[in-house]
Amino acid sequence: MPTGLSLSTIASDEKYDDDGQIKRTGTWQTASAHIITTVIGSGVLSLSWCFAQLGWIPGVVMLLLFSIVSLFTAILLTYCYRSPDPVYGTRNYTYMHAVKANLGMLQYKLCGVAQYGVLIGITIGYTTTTAISMAAIQKSNCYHKHGHNADCRVRNNPFMVIFAVIQIILSQVPNFHKLSPISIVAAIMSFMYSTIGIGLSLGKIAREGIGKTSLARRPFGNGINGADRMWNTFSALGDIAFAFSFTFVLIEIQDTLKSSPPEHETMKKATTVGILASTVFYMLCGILGYAAFGNDAPGNFLTGFGFFDPFWLVDLANICIVVHLLGAYQVLAQPFFGFIDDCSRKRWPQSTLITENYLLGGLEINLFRLFWRTTYVILVTIIAMIFPFFNDFVGLLGACTFWPLTVYFPIEMYISQAKIRKFSFTWITMQLISLACLIVSLLAATGSTRGLVTSVQNFKPFQSVS
Repeated sequence: MPTGLSLSTIASDEKYDDDGQIKRTGTWQTASAHIITTVIGSGVLSLSWCFAQLGWIPGVVMLLLFSIVSLFTAILLTYCYRSPDPVYGTRNYTYMHAVKANLGMLQYKLCGVAQYGVLIGITIGYTTTTAISMAAIQKSNCYHKHGHNADCRVRNNPFMVIFAVIQIILSQVPNFHKLSPISIVAAIMSFMYSTIGIGLSLGKIAREGIGKTSLARRPFGNGINGADRMWNTFSALGDIAFAFSFTFVLIEIQDTLKSSPPEHETMKKATTVGILASTVFYMLCGILGYAAFGNDAPGNFLTGFGFFDPFWLVDLANICIVVHLLGAYQVLAQPFFGFIDDCSRKRWPQSTLITENYLLGGLEINLFRLFWRTTYVILVTIIAMIFPFFNDFVGLLGACTFWPLTVYFPIEMYISQAKIRKFSFTWITMQLISLACLIVSLLAATGSTRGLVTSVQNFKPFQSVS
């Protein structure tokens, strides 16, 4: 044993990381599970509708471009977990910490508004989507029991309440590091319902042939005019962007990894695996769903298969969606939960309400965490009851998320950390990528906002029915 090094010091080194926190144990497999859980969410359900608005060639091209840009910026972001050096630098525990370390306080505040606003928005969207899937299960069973002509309309609000109760319980998980089991289960569920959707699409194509499709753009007809087609095209871009809106939780995921090998190396592998796997499933769901339904593809392609035979398979797919979104909600909400918890502890360090934990039946309960996270879930659920518009809401979230959080901040942080010279070829190329994505996001936001306004005009709050 080296002189002056006690057994307790060695044990301490083995138990704690270089920042004094409990040693992280995450691997590229667990990080990939977190990423897949985050990426393959409700966004996959609208991709066949996106293809119907864009046509075969633009649909495939846009999906691939969003995937490539997301992978590129995600890899850049892996280098920003530690600053100023990606191997020996100081850890940035959250996406916002990374922005603050590399870009300063002003950009840090702007990032906070963008990131947490979007995270709140996505949890609202997940609440709506889960309720629709739960209602679909009840409708399917109703038709199977009472016949195809039965009135099986279902109110969505009770299912939103059920989802909220479960989320109130799950929200008491103290931090992101405790979510690995939930993420792994949720990732399996996402693969399952995507695979079922692919199988149902293939079955429909085998029975009825390929639906009426187009190479470039959706044709006029069925109440679709030139203006509607243009707005729907923009909204479809927002939906695809939403499907790839996950970069803003990558730093939090990277903070779960073991420090050897270096976190950025492990995270690059996890990011590549996660995005490539997600893109394959996205492409299959979009292409096969469009081939099955043609230009009349529904907003949620799993509900488009009807509620009849094989009713049990449609039920299984919707059960998988529900389980997946139960976990994905937490993966996306935990960064916001952690931010509020940290701010509260710093603001009131002497408050026992905030700092004191109690054991209840083997569970660690914090009264402040219990109160405020419960309040958050309730407020999100109420908003979802007022605005239960799946496609337009998803498109608007994607448009607001993709450019600032998936493109702009990762590129600017990497430029700062790598000290890339202004107006060099690399700098100009990155700025052009950022500008192009900004234009696409603005178009998508315009289309989705127009669709959302139109939907609100014809809807009564708290009256959502499937």
